[in-house]
Amino acid sequence: MTNLRAAPVWPIGGGETGELVRVFDWSKTSLGSINEWPQNLRQKANSVVNSPIPQVLMWGADHVMIYNDGYAEIAGNYHPQALGGTVPGIWPEIWDWNSRILEAGFRGEVMAYRDQPMTLMRNGLPEEVIFDLFYTPIYNDGGTVDGVLCTVLENTDKVKAVEALEQSRKELSRLTNALPILVGYVDRDYVYKFANDGYLEWFGRSANEVIGRSVPEIVGETFFEARRAYLDRALGGEKIVSDTVIQRPDGTTRAAEIRYVPRYIADGSIDGIYVLIIDIEDRKRSEQEILLSNNRFRAAVDAVHGVLWTNSADGRMLGEQPAWGALTGQSFEEYQGAGWVEAVHPDDREHSLESWKKAVSARATYVWEHRVRRHDGVYRTFAIRGVPIFDKAGVIAEWVGVHTDVTEQRRAENTLKDHASNLEREIRHRIRAEEQLRQLNEGLEARVETEMAERRQTERALQQAQKMESIGQLTGGVAHDFNNLLQVIAGNLQLLSKDVIGNERAERRLENALAGVHRGAKLASQLLAFGRRQALEPRVINIARFVTGMDDLLRRSLGEAIEVEVITSGGLWNTYADPNQVENALLNLAINARDAMEGHGKLTIEVGNAVLDRDYARKHSEVSAGQYVMLAVTDTGSGMSPEILEKVFEPFFSTKPEGKGTGLGLSMVYGFAKQSSGHVNIYSEPGQGTTVKMYLPRSAADEDREVVVHTGPVEGGTETILVVEDDEEVRSTVVETLSDLGYRVLTARDAQAGLTVVESGVPIDVVFTDVVMPGPLKSREMARRAQERLPNLAVLFTSGYTENSIVHGGKLDAGVELLSKPYTREALARRIRHVIANRKQVSLSKARPASASGHSKPAEAARPNENSTIRVLLVEDDELIRMNSTEMLSDCGFIVVEAGNAAQALKVVEAEHIDVLVTDIGLPDMKGGELAVEALRRKPGMAVVFATGDSHLPEGAPENAVLLTKPYDEQQIISAVELAHAGGTVAAE
Repeated sequence: MTNLRAAPVWPIGGGETGELVRVFDWSKTSLGSINEWPQNLRQKANSVVNSPIPQVLMWGADHVMIYNDGYAEIAGNYHPQALGGTVPGIWPEIWDWNSRILEAGFRGEVMAYRDQPMTLMRNGLPEEVIFDLFYTPIYNDGGTVDGVLCTVLENTDKVKAVEALEQSRKELSRLTNALPILVGYVDRDYVYKFANDGYLEWFGRSANEVIGRSVPEIVGETFFEARRAYLDRALGGEKIVSDTVIQRPDGTTRAAEIRYVPRYIADGSIDGIYVLIIDIEDRKRSEQEILLSNNRFRAAVDAVHGVLWTNSADGRMLGEQPAWGALTGQSFEEYQGAGWVEAVHPDDREHSLESWKKAVSARATYVWEHRVRRHDGVYRTFAIRGVPIFDKAGVIAEWVGVHTDVTEQRRAENTLKDHASNLEREIRHRIRAEEQLRQLNEGLEARVETEMAERRQTERALQQAQKMESIGQLTGGVAHDFNNLLQVIAGNLQLLSKDVIGNERAERRLENALAGVHRGAKLASQLLAFGRRQALEPRVINIARFVTGMDDLLRRSLGEAIEVEVITSGGLWNTYADPNQVENALLNLAINARDAMEGHGKLTIEVGNAVLDRDYARKHSEVSAGQYVMLAVTDTGSGMSPEILEKVFEPFFSTKPEGKGTGLGLSMVYGFAKQSSGHVNIYSEPGQGTTVKMYLPRSAADEDREVVVHTGPVEGGTETILVVEDDEEVRSTVVETLSDLGYRVLTARDAQAGLTVVESGVPIDVVFTDVVMPGPLKSREMARRAQERLPNLAVLFTSGYTENSIVHGGKLDAGVELLSKPYTREALARRIRHVIANRKQVSLSKARPASASGHSKPAEAARPNENSTIRVLLVEDDELIRMNSTEMLSDCGFIVVEAGNAAQALKVVEAEHIDVLVTDIGLPDMKGGELAVEALRRKPGMAVVFATGDSHLPEGAPENAVLLTKPYDEQQIISAVELAHAGGTVAAE
């Protein structure tokens, strides 16, 4: 026997767990120092760690655990803490089981348990597992038990596979039972191995009476012998289809189509036959009825003195036409092809032949009338009806038609028509006279009243439009001045921040003050929206997809207590509008609706096509008739009275309690709709909720969408990808595809399982997850929490819904990658490489120093030296703004020359060298845009920056001009001047 105490390194081998045993401080356990272990413990421990199957040794009275690499996988997150730990301390969830097992083991009992189910918490969550467990007591030299060895084999996947196979068999049985045909299977000895419910019902037998019995016993010896030749041919590899008559147990017979399909097994041999029986009794009866109908048709033709004829598929009369020959006296040779037309009246021939050719070309029923010369030379009028007969492929096989003599009928009709015409003429004269009299006497007062009401309505609409226009001009001006004031406040606060560095209390107050400035800027932006003075960036968009993309944002803003329903019409038109403003408008309407419903209710968002006609435009003077895309938001809130409805679009008007709103939400929606050449209307009644409808003009252009062109070969990689997918088949396919591309693949069946894998500490590069999965944890939340734990983790979402459909197909937030199902291998490969590359770029950006990222403070020492040669002409009529801006620029090293108006500025331009002109738009003696044009005319090459409360450049602005929006901070004005100077230099060169 090998002396294990003499081994230089013990235990010997044992992989990762063997190393852990060697370095573990066993003196802290009841086992004592590893060098002092008894021989039987050392031998068994060395055997355990080197065992190829999972084993755990539970030693001593407190059951200290020693195990191998195989058991470490079973221990999950309990490893490596379980090594040296006690059984009740590591596995509290199954201590009831282990306590009984260990008690029996220490009594010397050998135990084995097959397919033992257990619930473990090894990965942080309850997990149902199935094991084969074998327990062996370990004796010492004295014959007593020192420990118990447990050999563990996990059968979870095997048991689940067996259950899945059984379920598959049951599903196959349910499927065949649902088919409207009889399905059976017999082996080479003609013994039934399977029969569906239809098969059993047809022959009036139970499953026990059929399965295992021979075919002659079920169908009868006579019928079996009649079909045996077909069965033998099928056993030889031939597929047989034949019709026959089968007698049922009640004595009735039914026509049936029987198919014998051989079944091949893995070695290519045939082990039996599938028997498929289809009841065709009804089909046979239909064939008989069709035959009877054809005979009935021929009899009917004869009864109405009709002449039956046939033509070929291309409209030529071919073959024997006895009825036509008897009618016209033409011989066989004379009526062949188009010869029949010679029997038609000369005046009718051309039109008859032309109309017949059109019907043949159109493959449509031919209805016509013409005169035909009988065999006695007399012309008679015939009504013709010809119909195409199609074969199974939808191709015309022939034409069948009937000539019916309607000569006497037409004569009688013409007589009646002449008489009716005379009567109609007399009646028309009388009705015309009565109508003229009625028109003279109809309600003149009603028409006058209607016209007056329309005029009053038009006047009210005009007054309201003028009122809103005046308020819009006022609010726009207020917003402009408000931006100037905010500029002064913001600039001085930012300058002051340098003086209070290190004073936490002062810095906190400055931060609060700057937050107030930002809120004021938002308020000014809403005022500009109402005043229709905001700069729009319209694009051709599809609002349905746009609204779908906002689904998550809306639900977060509204809360879980509000049900959101989105209704989208099919064939939705595109519209031309600013997508950001559409989003703001919809969000404002949704939040107003939420407040009206006090946080509980149903919000309905409807998108559809709308045509506003002239009548509607006449009642709403600001609307142009035409085609629009309608976006409606309906709530189940408290509603509004007519008095409130007249004021809802006015700025600062709000029905909310004081401090709960600015009263600018609907004003912004109103201004945006008008500025977009659209229309907005509101419908509400107290207690009945509110509907706001916004109409945006239709665009016939295609939707503006970014097109990404993928080229080059498909590439894989060696990164680790976690696939989170609840559909087992889809998951297996994805795993196979990614593995084929070279990736290391981990899997999880839902978001919770995916997060567990992430939290296990396994290195992961990409999470590829379905968007909609069962379970309390949603995929988006799983991705967020995963990226919190692994900041460099890339996430790629996938969804089986159309782009119509993420949460119903749902669109994810900007910056999140989505791959729509179904996708190709190439698309998956390219998208995986794309998200990995993107994430690496983000990691590199985060690793750059602050100065490289463009966020260094303008007051750093290097900046003044760089700007010390740049001369800036600052033109601003507001003295406070001018002083503040001059200080900002001077602090960063620029040479600043001030001017309070355009006249002063032009003098400076004439007298001095200026690199950059920074000018306000609203100067007292000249517009800023006109000043820039004149200054450039005098000194070409000068860079221009427009500082304004508006969000767009003035009309006619120079090509390289830079927009600086008020209120601005120090960083923004420095960046604008530097950007303009760089562009101006390029232009001058």
